[in-house]
Amino acid sequence: MFPILKKQMLAPNICLMDVLAPRVASSARPGQFIILRTDAKGERIPLTICDYNADRGIVTIVTQMVGASSRKILSFNEGDAFPDFVGPLGIPSEFIHFTDQQLKGKKYLFIAGGLGTAPVYPQVKYLHERDVRADVIIGAKTKDLVIFENEMKSVCDNLYICTDDGSYGFKGLVTDKLKEIMNNGAVYDQVVAIGPMVMMKFVTLAAKPYNLPLIVSLNTLMVDGTGMCGACRVTVGGKTRFACVEGPEFDAYQVDFDEAMRRQGMYKTQETEADHKCFIDLHSHE
Repeated sequence: MFPILKKQMLAPNICLMDVLAPRVASSARPGQFIILRTDAKGERIPLTICDYNADRGIVTIVTQMVGASSRKILSFNEGDAFPDFVGPLGIPSEFIHFTDQQLKGKKYLFIAGGLGTAPVYPQVKYLHERDVRADVIIGAKTKDLVIFENEMKSVCDNLYICTDDGSYGFKGLVTDKLKEIMNNGAVYDQVVAIGPMVMMKFVTLAAKPYNLPLIVSLNTLMVDGTGMCGACRVTVGGKTRFACVEGPEFDAYQVDFDEAMRRQGMYKTQETEADHKCFIDLHSHE
């Protein structure tokens, strides 16, 4: 069993949990994910690792309530325990294979959309610990949905917050802020974008005229996390790849985003029905 040591609501329907999982924490790297189940018959749920502490044996995950499985996760409280918590899985971020000397002098830009801010944080933190400069753009619909602002400020050089409605920071999309920064003369060795598929598609289109090397994380495609279900199939560079075992990070310019977005919408009807049933089941025990 894997007990929940901390539960904190970061925003409406967005929850952070610290889970005691020493073996996972000791091996985790930025860019990787875990799979958990809420009960013996529950769905295998892949979640990107938000942070990890090998000394304390803690892995931090962030979940947004969007369906039945995430609703069930958020029903757990401090002191409860997940029966299954497996990982780390997936291929770590490319830069962990670079030596400190190879990273020296490089500058990164991270673009995080919504919940994508959570998996961006461990990457920026890792680079900060090695004195690598990084700027971060966070995009959210409203001020209430901005997460990890203070944590990100502590590990990046410049933090730009964008809200769709202008309730906080820059009013506009992350692509608008990207263009503004680049037109003001910024130079980056690598850009990483993590967030909704449609956001990553338009970041890719916006970055291309500037010849920016760009990596995206296709973690939102994953279902079973082993490649066996095939739900995370995506075309990258004209070849079929599996996001959970060959990713989740890929060269953005090689990804067929339109195909990936179609695949994401395949199970919406079943997800809506399952979420409705989960809501009734959880509240029937109150």
